[in-house]
Amino acid sequence: MKTINRINPLFLIRLAIATIFLSHSLHGVLNHTVNDFGEGYLNKVGFAPFGVYVAWALMVFEIIGSILILFGKLLKYVVPGFILILITGIILVHYPDGWFVVGPGRNGMEFSFVLILSLIAICIPVKRRR
Repeated sequence: MKTINRINPLFLIRLAIATIFLSHSLHGVLNHTVNDFGEGYLNKVGFAPFGVYVAWALMVFEIIGSILILFGKLLKYVVPGFILILITGIILVHYPDGWFVVGPGRNGMEFSFVLILSLIAICIPVKRRR
């Protein structure tokens, strides 16, 4: 029981966030869909002719950023980048579909909202109890 009490709850949030972003980015890299995302989507929404470069920059940032979040390093630099990515995703993709990801809606912004608040939470300093 003492081991459980020693686990920092913010570590669990960092683990969840890192797992989500790392799996998301590695899926694109390992399935060779990063170029398709850049050419097929990013170029169409205003990033032309740099969509592929932006897509790869996002993937590299998500991979490195996920590892940094997992270890709790450079959070004040990495977290704003992830929040910017999520807000951009809300504006370009999720907002038009509403709030719900599943159930009463599809592809909404509720999951991005939870990720943004979780990212903010891991950056808030916590006083240690004695």
